[in-house]
Amino acid sequence: MVPRLALVSLTLLVSRVALAQPAQPAPTPSPSPSPSPSPSPSADSEDLSDIENALAEDAAAAEKSRPAPPPGGLGAAVQSMNPDISFIADFAAAWFSEDENLQTGEHDPHENGFNFQQLELALGKAVDPYFRLDGNIVFHPEGVEIEELYATTLSLPYNLQARVGQFLTRFGRQNPTHPHQWDFVDQPLMLGKVFGGEGNFALGGELSYLTPLPWYVELIGSVTDARGEGTNRSFFGDAADARVDSPLDFQDTVAAKQFFELSHDWSLLWGLSWATGPNPDGRTHLFGTDVYLKYRPITTGSYTIVALQAEAIYRRRGLADGHLDDVTGYAQLFWRFAQRWAAAARYEYGSPAENQDGVRVDPLDPDWTRNRHRAAADLTFWPSEFSRLRAQLSVDAPRWLPDPIVAGFLALEVSIGVHGAHKF
Repeated sequence: MVPRLALVSLTLLVSRVALAQPAQPAPTPSPSPSPSPSPSPSADSEDLSDIENALAEDAAAAEKSRPAPPPGGLGAAVQSMNPDISFIADFAAAWFSEDENLQTGEHDPHENGFNFQQLELALGKAVDPYFRLDGNIVFHPEGVEIEELYATTLSLPYNLQARVGQFLTRFGRQNPTHPHQWDFVDQPLMLGKVFGGEGNFALGGELSYLTPLPWYVELIGSVTDARGEGTNRSFFGDAADARVDSPLDFQDTVAAKQFFELSHDWSLLWGLSWATGPNPDGRTHLFGTDVYLKYRPITTGSYTIVALQAEAIYRRRGLADGHLDDVTGYAQLFWRFAQRWAAAARYEYGSPAENQDGVRVDPLDPDWTRNRHRAAADLTFWPSEFSRLRAQLSVDAPRWLPDPIVAGFLALEVSIGVHGAHKF
């Protein structure tokens, strides 16, 4: 069939080229008494019609002989593809002026000398037209843990999206992020004090809704387990007697994310968050707000980026005989002044927890009886988009200690594999 189709196609091409040739001037008549007759145009038209019919027949036969698609349709084809996989490794050399450094993040450098912060395996892929699966598995000297593993819907109506599994709750701006997304080597004190060294994560479900308002507004609600490592600082945590007897025994989180395009070069993100859930002695309520103001002159083709980020959390923990209140927060400024260079500065504040009588007694942080301030400066160099070098200096001033704690870090981050773009 193929040779015949090729031969017929070549014949058709030659015939069409011959017909398309412009008419040549008639030659000078020869003295011959009887000139040769010219070919009939009607005969050429009939030949072309026959050739086109033959091509149509061959195309129909080829279509019938084509093998059928694999069973399962699009879902089977997508399922057969390998997931996107990447590895991100973080290392740091650290120096602390005091033996007790009071770092609150699980992946922060904790001791003088070399520190292996983590190796993160990030993977994700569409399962079928309806779900996507993403995961973050962390390797560190103490072992391996599943930090996140969740399925996200892809085709819900009415601007809705759901995810189910284990995930970092979308409370605030910093909590849902991973170390390779941070502008600093260590996490803010706020996360460690309110949520713990890994942030707030647990098993559960989440539903988000993109509203039809003239500006970007996303509403998020999640219900997650109040037990486990990711809830130690404010909810049930690892309490031995923690159990689920009613819907009130879950952690409920509600957040609103608003985005404003102030101009082509300026943009603003403002978020409000609330979470509530049981703790071993009562119930905890968290109220948070975050803001992110970004300047990026895309109209001039510059590499400059200036970003201001700030976040604060007010926490009230119920006790058997009252409650404890505290406030923590941070503000940081990021400046990318060249294609591969950036600088950042951060200020942090944490108040002691006080009960309704003004007494500063906190069973979670018995030594945290006065205000704590910490300031840090950071310089970053990107050899490429797959590696990052950072130098950071910080001064931590817990007012209950006689001297501040000075810390210096030299950090290296490298990544391989496929990794998607981060959110704004």
